[in-house]
Formats: sequence, structure tokens, C-alpha cells
Amino acid sequence: MIDRALTILGTFNGGRGRQSLSDISRRTGLPIATCFRIVQRLTEWGALERDGESKYRIGLRLWEVASLAPRSVGLQRLARPYMQDLYETTGYSSHLAIREGLELVSIERFQSPRRTDKRPLVGGRYPLHVTAIGQVLLANAPPEVQDEVLSGELEAVTPRTYADGDQLRGVLADIRLNGYAVSDRQADDVHTGVAAPVRAADGRVIAAVSLALTQADIDGKNMIHLVRLTATSISRALATAHFDEGSD
Repeated sequence: MIDRALTILGTFNGGRGRQSLSDISRRTGLPIATCFRIVQRLTEWGALERDGESKYRIGLRLWEVASLAPRSVGLQRLARPYMQDLYETTGYSSHLAIREGLELVSIERFQSPRRTDKRPLVGGRYPLHVTAIGQVLLANAPPEVQDEVLSGELEAVTPRTYADGDQLRGVLADIRLNGYAVSDRQADDVHTGVAAPVRAADGRVIAAVSLALTQADIDGKNMIHLVRLTATSISRALATAHFDEGSD
């Protein structure tokens, strides 16, 4: 029962904010009668809410529980003013992410309302090898995590995406040496990402911050400097606040 309930909640990832009961049944592979029974219980508890069109969305009570997670929410709260300043200074989208297993999880972003591409979605999960922010997190991940990612299938999202494990391993070494990553149109054909690590007081990389630049307006050195400065400022704020991934 618990596994099925978690599977149902998991279908709301990837930007699916509202789903019908038949949508949930199809995506979970569960019979619609079983889905109905579990969805009703989740709705009664407040994990899901049903709107006027008989579609379901994540409920307020689940959001309240999630807001107690210090690893994302505490970090997000401390980083937000620095990210907003980076966004307002440059005019480009700023993004904050952490690593969870073999993926990155987006926990905050500032983005122009004129930008039609709404990715990354806050709460969304993405591969580590494609973007600058993911490459920073992967470069500073434990060796066993790097080995598992590099030995697996590396999807080529664009012709520029690093899809060869040996090539990417060399890139990760350069990222650790230089303290930043640049991903030139590896996630799409328009944007170049610049990212830098956010460190805890003991020096561990616990997150990364990035800018998504357009090719026409890149001032590479200046943008790298601003992203690294922002990451350093967030790291100092974490140290001052005595931030701990296991406490709020």
C-alpha cells in the first residue's frame, strides 16, 4: 500500500502539476479502482487535492511536510537573495541545484518571464552529465558516483553533449582544478551554462549555482567571475548561519 501510494505521488514529477485519475492509473500501471482507493486516501490526508475539473494536484499538507527538509529549503532560503542579485545584475536565468543519487534536483531558480523555456522546474530531476550545474555536482561527487555515471549510458541531448565517459572524466578533472564549469549548448542549441560549486563550512560541495546565457550576448570571463562570486557568497552565508544538511 505504501509503495503504491509513493508511486502515485511520483507521477507528479516532470512538470505534471495536474492529472486525472485515468492519467495516474496509466502512468503507474495500477488498476483504476486501486488508484481511486489510494488517491481518495491521499486526498483525505491532504497529500493530494482535487480541483473543479476532477483533476488531482499535490496538496498543501504534503508541501508543509516537505518544507521541513533542511537540505533543500534551508539552503534555498539562504541562497535566494544572492541568486536574485545575480539574475538582476546579468538579466540571465540563475539556478540552484543539489545532487541526489545519480541526478541533480533543482531547488531554486530566477528566470525572465519572457523566456519561453521553463526548464529547469523547481523540484525537477535531471541527468548530471548534460549541464554545467550538473557537471559541477558530478565533478565533486564521490568516486563511486562518478564511476557509475560515467560507465552508464550518457544521453546525447545535442551533438555537443558529452556522451563519451572517458572524455567527460577529463572534463570533470578540469572542473575540479578550475573551480567552475562551462557547458556550451549541451542541453539545447541556444544556451551556454556557467556554474560554480557551493561549499559547506568543511569544504564539501553541497550544491551548485549557474547562469544560462545566450550565445549572442556571452561575456565569458565576466559571467564566470559573477557566478563564482555568487557561489562563494552563498558558501559564506552557509558558514555564518552554521548550516547543516541534517538540521534547519
